[in-house]
Amino acid sequence: MKDPAVCAFLVEPIQGERGVYTPASDYIPRAIAACKARNVLFIADEIQTGIARTGRLLCSVPDDERDPAKRPDAVILAKALSGGMYPVSAVLARDEVMSVFTPGTHGSTYGGNPMGARVAMEALAIVKDEGLTANAERLGSMFREEMGKLVGQYGFIKLVRGKGLLNAIVIDPRTAHDGSPLSAWELCLLLRDNGLLAKPTHGDIIRFAPPLVISEEQLMESCRIIAVSVQQFA
Repeated sequence: MKDPAVCAFLVEPIQGERGVYTPASDYIPRAIAACKARNVLFIADEIQTGIARTGRLLCSVPDDERDPAKRPDAVILAKALSGGMYPVSAVLARDEVMSVFTPGTHGSTYGGNPMGARVAMEALAIVKDEGLTANAERLGSMFREEMGKLVGQYGFIKLVRGKGLLNAIVIDPRTAHDGSPLSAWELCLLLRDNGLLAKPTHGDIIRFAPPLVISEEQLMESCRIIAVSVQQFA
């Protein structure tokens, strides 16, 4: 069914701030197909998931997918596009989409910045040369495997989810014997005291998004700190 009032569907392939909600593996392909069938643009917001973070260069489409019918109509990128070194963002889209813009109809704070463009090119080259996409895929799987052990060991660790090096653990907030709260924030404070910084969200979720250049040794040390902190939290 087509709705003339709907022009586009804008979605994060993984909901970051919401708590790293990862959809079913067929969700994005089915959503793209539904949009194509209804002449609705599919726009992937990959500001958090883009540029190797999830074990793919872009989370919304496999790296080897070349069929335009199975790819987003537009992708929004920023942050990782420059490796955090310079303010830069970009919109990737098909010619049919971009050609609707004519001189004077679109403005951008950082648009046309030569330094930003050069930094982005170098950052992309580093991602490719250092194999950071494969590194994120491999180490992300290791992280979730290690965190899965905690799910089985501690009842208040409810689940671990994510993709590549964008992950989260979900805990069951409760009250300590002295009446003080035990939430994701309190666990993050323990992590901090033990040498690891992480971000809580929504009271029961802790997000983990380490640098893509993290080594296996560093990842396992992080997992050790998390395990120690969880034991103290219990």
